[in-house]
Amino acid sequence: MKFMKLGSNPDTFQDDGNQVSIVGSELVSDITVRIGTTKFYLHKFPLLSKCGRFQKLIPTTGDENIEIHIHDIPGGAKAFELCAKFCYGMIVTLNAYNVIAARCAAEYLEMNETVDKGNLIYKIDVFLSSSIFRSWKDSIIVLGTTKAHLPWAEDIKLVSHCIDSVASKASTDTSKVEWSYTYNRKKLPTENGHDSPWNGVKQQQLVPKDWWVEDLTDLDIDSYKQVITAIKAKGMVPKDVIGEAIKAYTYKKLPSLSKVSMIHGDAKVRAMLVTITCLLPSEKGSVSCSFLLKLLRATNLLKCGEMCRKELMKRIARQLEEASVADLLIPTVDGDTTVYDLDMIHSIVEEFVRQDQKNTQKHSGGEVNDHVSAPSASMITVAKIVDGYLAEVAKDPNTPIVKFVNLAETVSGNSRPVHDGLYRAIDMYLKEHPSLGKSDKKRLCGLMDCKKLSPDACAHAVQNERLPLRTVVQVLYHEQTRASAVATIRADSIGIGSYESSRSGATTNTEDEWDGVMAVEDLSLTKTTKLDKCDTAGTDAEKNHGGNKGTNGRVKGGGATPKKALGKMMSSKGQTGERSSSDSSDSAILPRQEHPKRTPARSVKSSAA
Repeated sequence: MKFMKLGSNPDTFQDDGNQVSIVGSELVSDITVRIGTTKFYLHKFPLLSKCGRFQKLIPTTGDENIEIHIHDIPGGAKAFELCAKFCYGMIVTLNAYNVIAARCAAEYLEMNETVDKGNLIYKIDVFLSSSIFRSWKDSIIVLGTTKAHLPWAEDIKLVSHCIDSVASKASTDTSKVEWSYTYNRKKLPTENGHDSPWNGVKQQQLVPKDWWVEDLTDLDIDSYKQVITAIKAKGMVPKDVIGEAIKAYTYKKLPSLSKVSMIHGDAKVRAMLVTITCLLPSEKGSVSCSFLLKLLRATNLLKCGEMCRKELMKRIARQLEEASVADLLIPTVDGDTTVYDLDMIHSIVEEFVRQDQKNTQKHSGGEVNDHVSAPSASMITVAKIVDGYLAEVAKDPNTPIVKFVNLAETVSGNSRPVHDGLYRAIDMYLKEHPSLGKSDKKRLCGLMDCKKLSPDACAHAVQNERLPLRTVVQVLYHEQTRASAVATIRADSIGIGSYESSRSGATTNTEDEWDGVMAVEDLSLTKTTKLDKCDTAGTDAEKNHGGNKGTNGRVKGGGATPKKALGKMMSSKGQTGERSSSDSSDSAILPRQEHPKRTPARSVKSSAA
């Protein structure tokens, strides 16, 4: 820390509590200066020789002892004592902690060059410009002390000089940083001294871009706002570094922000959150989405205002693909029945969808095509996040189905290549809301596309007693269709079709060929073994299926029909009464298709005959 010593006479001031007098002086005190509850017993001449204000307050004639009351001097009695010692030529030590108080007090007492050459104001200004403002840490300390001496510190430009000094150093190229700084964050290997010498000469240590972040966390919010604004104005520091600085400052001042619960704050905390929100760089990615959501959680709990909340929601929507489900679980304020604020998240997702559509049109040149464009990577990611969020809020028994469905529908269906996450959320909602009506269940399950369920999800769905029978049959149908397509592709890949086409004169289908056609009415339960549907009927059908193979490996018959499959499901699950009574309209679940009729088996002569 820089310091300056003024004067050469020994300090003979004696402080007796509320009374300060000069010891060892042969002259009797002829003036009493009272500042607050402290009295200074001094002499007129030293004060008149340095202070223009005393020249106005002390009469020029008369030798009587007078008393002067000063109640508004900046810095109070301590600052006045420094100025008084300077008037007596005593040793005075100035440093970063008391120089602003002494400078403001000297300005109040008018200790300028007009009164005396080389006066206190001049000497302090030289000390500030040549030492304090050239030191990084001293500049920060001095800036922190200016708040106690307002408006004097602002009127004499001390605050602006401090801010410019700090902002200029923070904007300096890292290769020119030669002063000490505090950096307890994740340090570079070279800063830890782990770099190995090269050719016997140690390489120059690298300075991280955010070297200045930690030192500024000691400032109050008003001074910090002024410094960050000045740094932005210079335009030399990257926006992500500024965002990281604001994040570090917020966690230092509000450590509970990173926790699940937010402490009850007062008006000061609310004002700080609003200021921090306004300081955030407008560029996307300058701060993490997780940090923005923590700020939104705090501003929502402390009711910091609608404008602050909307600004944060808009920023979050721009980078929603970076969010996690845990960060989105923002609790509701007092008075709401739900645990989490679904309306807020719904608004954020809507804003994200609008921005994504706008970006898509911008990249396509503003052209609107009739076909459905492929979703962006960020949209697919957000769809997964929304499904995960829905699975969490579904655990709340007070979550309305309207809000659940509206949030799920905000993301378009083509943004979900796989509907497993949505199925999990729907299943969780059905589990936590067992009294849900038939129409609500139908609406809920209508969100899901059975064709986009994975085999594992299908295996779970066909055994899920909470799902309506209509949905289960749709899952079975699409799973059977998918299995048939896979079997056809596999058969073509091993060349079975080439053997069939090589036979001359075969113009009609044989029994084996007809058995290879998978009609909708022949929904075989062979797939149910993979789907963990190994009930008695399924097992028998599996055995019959394996026992009736011909010499060419084809299935001769014995496959279970969909009527048997549905009857088995209804007998095992329909005892609850829900499916047998509420799904009477499911007789036309599967689409009606035209299929080739079975023909009697014909005897095919072998080529050897």
